[in-house]
Amino acid sequence: MSSHGNNADRSSKQQANNSEQCDFSLTRRELLKAGAASAAVAAVTPSNALADSEPRVTPAPEMTDLTLNVNGQVRQLKVDTRTTLLDALREHLHFTGTKKGCDHGQCGACTVMVNGRRINSCLTLAVMQQGAEITTIEGLGTPDNLHPMQAAFIKHDGYQCGYCTPGQICSSVAVLKEIEMGIPSHVTLDLVSPPQATPDEIRERMSGNICRCGAYANILAAIEDVAGSQTS
Repeated sequence: MSSHGNNADRSSKQQANNSEQCDFSLTRRELLKAGAASAAVAAVTPSNALADSEPRVTPAPEMTDLTLNVNGQVRQLKVDTRTTLLDALREHLHFTGTKKGCDHGQCGACTVMVNGRRINSCLTLAVMQQGAEITTIEGLGTPDNLHPMQAAFIKHDGYQCGYCTPGQICSSVAVLKEIEMGIPSHVTLDLVSPPQATPDEIRERMSGNICRCGAYANILAAIEDVAGSQTS
């Protein structure tokens, strides 16, 4: 075959390749339009699996009997096993002093004491506390007979809007008990052992209770006041 023939074949193949490339070339705008159209079709067209399947049915809640000792009184409940302690206290027993804030254990508004230790009641299931002794803000004192910590919060103006105050007070009472029992915190070893109710110690232990009004200085003063009266 002559060189002239070879050149002609190569030229013909090149033209064919160029034609194919032109056929598949898309601008960015065209590509985005094509992708959006495909997504829309997929969204409105059910797959065979979904079309043939039965409608999903939400299972009935699993109920269980629950016994709690709340503020010195034994209470019998029947709750959904998914119910948090916070919702059991508020919705079933109507102890609404315990507040629902973030519902993720980040603000401390739902703090109560369970068997003497403070916990975020939004993070524990009620059924996990079967038979536990629970103290809420209603169980600490009454308007006619305030707990020393409640009186100190009033004296030092340790609240503004008051939403976080029940959790702050429950946590404060438990903090002083922790220090009394020698339970370490994250900063205890850096400061002094056994732990003492110093401002830094109290601040660290109370760091999980958020006051959006910013009354931290007054809250600290109230806790220090009670701590001082307990050691004097």
